[in-house]
Amino acid sequence: MDLYIKLFDVLFPVFFVIGVGYYLGIKDPKFNTKFITNFAGNIGTPAMIFYTITTTGVTLAIFIEYFFYALIIIGGFSIVGFIFLLFLKKDVISELPPLILPNTGNMGIPICLFAYGTAGLGVASAIASVIILLHFTVGVLLAKKSFSLDILIKNVPIYGIIVSVIFLYFEWDVPGFLENTTFLLTYTTIFLVLMSLGIALSRFKVLSWTKASILGAVRVIIGPIIGFALISYLGLDGFAAGVLLIQSSMPSAVLTYLVGSMYSERKVVDSVASVIVTSTVMSFITIPIVVYFSLKYLTYLSRYHYWVLERKIRRDYHNLSRYASLLM
Repeated sequence: MDLYIKLFDVLFPVFFVIGVGYYLGIKDPKFNTKFITNFAGNIGTPAMIFYTITTTGVTLAIFIEYFFYALIIIGGFSIVGFIFLLFLKKDVISELPPLILPNTGNMGIPICLFAYGTAGLGVASAIASVIILLHFTVGVLLAKKSFSLDILIKNVPIYGIIVSVIFLYFEWDVPGFLENTTFLLTYTTIFLVLMSLGIALSRFKVLSWTKASILGAVRVIIGPIIGFALISYLGLDGFAAGVLLIQSSMPSAVLTYLVGSMYSERKVVDSVASVIVTSTVMSFITIPIVVYFSLKYLTYLSRYHYWVLERKIRRDYHNLSRYASLLM
């Protein structure tokens, strides 16, 4: 029962704020989200990245480790997404981003926060950093079919990642005023981006429910399967493995729609929006299952591994003591 209460505590705040945003979007279709977008993109997200990476106990080694784990998962999903888009006779190049780029920022970071506390934030942000970089490199390349370095240079969250890595590399302590400021901006941003996600969902239209549902299901079902396969292969456990699994199960990122709307034709953009809607709706069912699994079984595996390690240490100590007595 305690686990179910924990699951409710984790997911209710996230889904509730998304619901508030959806209600506002339905009630006022002309609701202006320009301020939220500008604030989140230029101030909130860089501050959130900096705070969650530099103040939650994450080391440079952990950051790099889970940064590359996320790249592996995205690479694996790119192959799966390519196959399904070919099967559905879609524009493979332009419509691949919503399948390979999950919503690790708007939804993933808050859920990992409520599931694992501040300890989960650092790992969640390391994974989200990968997705941010890919949005403005691979995402733009696929949507525009060309790439310009200016797009990456003008992307403010990238600088949040760079500054955070510099702090980790030199092991600098974050000044109190900077930690407090980014703390306030982080939690303000989490609320605003969740609400803006709800507003965005109220405005997107679904072109073909059948094809969009298939691709949406691929995103939220195959994603955690690939994540779990990587976790099992590498023998990962504990909260970091749980964060990796949760982040890999997120629906399509809304940012893929924003990037697509700037560089792709309208038909492709509408198709991307359709996948975002269906995958997000389906995630209201799949995410509770993944979070439940993460909180229960990954924690259990972690305790089991600690138990095995403890037994091994005791056995080695016993053997060492016996050999020492023989020598004496």
